[in-house]
Order: sequence, then structure tokens, then C-alpha cells
Amino acid sequence: MTPDSSNRPVALITGASAGLGLALAHGLADRGWTLVIDARGAGALKDAADALANRTDVVPLAGDVTDADHRADLVDVVNQLGRLDLLINNASYLGPSPLQALAAADLDELHRVYEVDVLAPLALTQALLPALTAANGVLLNISSDAAVEAYETWGGYGSAKAALDHASRVLAAEHPQLAVYAVDPGDLRTAMHQAAFPGEDISDRPEPATVVPAFLQLLDSRPASGRYRAAEFAPAVTS
Repeated sequence: MTPDSSNRPVALITGASAGLGLALAHGLADRGWTLVIDARGAGALKDAADALANRTDVVPLAGDVTDADHRADLVDVVNQLGRLDLLINNASYLGPSPLQALAAADLDELHRVYEVDVLAPLALTQALLPALTAANGVLLNISSDAAVEAYETWGGYGSAKAALDHASRVLAAEHPQLAVYAVDPGDLRTAMHQAAFPGEDISDRPEPATVVPAFLQLLDSRPASGRYRAAEFAPAVTS
């Protein structure tokens, strides 16, 4: 760690090797935050950490957030750093591509969607609540418009995000000293979004970096806990 790094705020971001998670990591690195980042792919995560390391301290830890041992390792890293100011539950699983109608959905796949998108972030939050509470920190769960809109074939992912939204509201009620947000970033040009529309051109969607200013404004303004759209905090930036 660099000198005085213990005084820097610390963020843990899941699913941070690409897409929105990586973009948020870069935004926080530019502000000097110490980062703990995770993703399933060790190679991509190392590349992400290497790209961030010239600006801040970063601890990459590859693994699956549904794995209790991996979550315990993340908690150990946070404890070693001595603080946690921000937890971003960004890691998500869309389900099979192309997406399936609920009436024909593979229940094993639905189980995986709920395990990654609801149970894992809740389990990680439970484990890190003491550190977040000590810092009067921020819990940020990445949501989706599919959580509130009924899109055909999006029933598994959308209902999982709706569950995460409601869990966020309950956690906010139970822990009023924390800021707890569920944030819909909007449609972005990510691998997950491409998987939802296989074979289609999604180049009209903005890059993840374009919404980072909105998330930073959310953190700066720290509004009441609740569900928000990124578009509420910063004007859309065309790519």
C-alpha cells in the first residue's frame, strides 16, 4: 500500500473486470479510492487491476460471488484494509442467451439467476455490514429497468432484480445509518446486454463510462436511501 492509503475510502466492487463494474472502478480510482475488485475470470481481472494500479491501491480477488469461501476471502481483505465505505453489488447473471419465456424457462437456470443476482449480494452484504456500519457507508445494488417493467423473456432476470430492489428497501429500513441504493444504470453497451440481444447491433447503446458521472454524483449528494435511475443524477452523455 502507498503512504497514507489507510486514510483513503475503500470500495468493494463485484463483477469489476468489464462493463459497468470496471467503469465504476476507474471512476473511483480517479478519485483515489482504494479498491477491492472481484470477477470470475482471473485473467480479465488481472488486466483490470493492472490498468487501475497506476492511480490507486487495488486488490483483485478472482472468484464466484455465490461461493461462500470466496465471499469470506473478500471479507478478509476488507478487514485487512481496516474499513469499507462503499459496497457495489454489480455482479449479475442474465440467464441463458437467447432469453427464455417464463413458461418455458429452465428452472436450473432460474435458480442460478436468483443465486447470483439476489442471494449472493445479500450474503456479501450481511458479511460486510459491520464494516459498512462503522464507516456510515454506502450500499449500492445495481438494478435494471426490467425490475419494474414487464418485458417478454426478461422474467427471470427482471424478477430477480425486483427482489434485489425490495431487499435494498428493507435493508435501508433496518439500517437507517447507511445509505442504501438500488440504481438502474440504463441500457449500456456491455457483453451482458449483447447476450440479451444475440446477433443484434447494440452500438447505439452508450458505453458504461458515460454513466459513471451519475454514480459519482449520487455518492457526492448522498440522497435518501431508495431506488434511482442513473439518468436522474447526470445528463446523458452521447457516445
